[in-house]
Amino acid sequence: MTNDEHTSGHAQRVQSHQRRTKVVQWIRRTHGWFGLWGAMLGLMFGFSGIWLNHRNVMKLPQSLERTRAQLALPDPAPDTPEAMAHWLQQALRTDGPPRATRIEPSRPVAWADKNKEPGAPALTQPAHWTFTFGGPDEIVQADYWQGNRSVGVNTTRNGFVATLTNMHKGGGMPLAWILLVDTLAGSLIFLSISGLALWMLTHRRRGVGLAIFGVSAATLLAIALSAL
Repeated sequence: MTNDEHTSGHAQRVQSHQRRTKVVQWIRRTHGWFGLWGAMLGLMFGFSGIWLNHRNVMKLPQSLERTRAQLALPDPAPDTPEAMAHWLQQALRTDGPPRATRIEPSRPVAWADKNKEPGAPALTQPAHWTFTFGGPDEIVQADYWQGNRSVGVNTTRNGFVATLTNMHKGGGMPLAWILLVDTLAGSLIFLSISGLALWMLTHRRRGVGLAIFGVSAATLLAIALSAL
């Protein structure tokens, strides 16, 4: 090998090492920024995730406070679900419209057909409207059977842990929170990929890393398949 070829090969190795160093530095910086962005959300989701994972076995308390009441309707009563939702929003003094609405139309009662006398009118179940208000710390559910003069109101006030759990599941949270959690999920994906890339680029014992990753993936797949 001539001196020129040796010099050229050395220069190529130096350039390759410099490019690799730049890539590693970029991944490390970006890995750190993504980790910083999701640090607080990660702590909250980790804490609430542990509680959710062990709530049935360890019987951890939720610190719930439930109350029931009847709310008298005005005369005339709201005759549509939209009008009822608007009236409830004002009567309950909630910050916004219901976050969930379930409308069950009037229908015949199935069990009554067997004992119905010939010529007797069919028994029907009135329409049933359910409206859910509130956020992660308090849930208010209004239950109305069309034709009644009042609405049943069930209020659930959550303790600290139960509120975190609802935030974890997205219960009662606005769209902005859902999108924020999506960014955390994207950050976790990037952190996983960048962490694997950093290991491959900075550790010589790549076989050990691939073996650990393979065992982890196989364990996760086996547990997931066994639960199906």
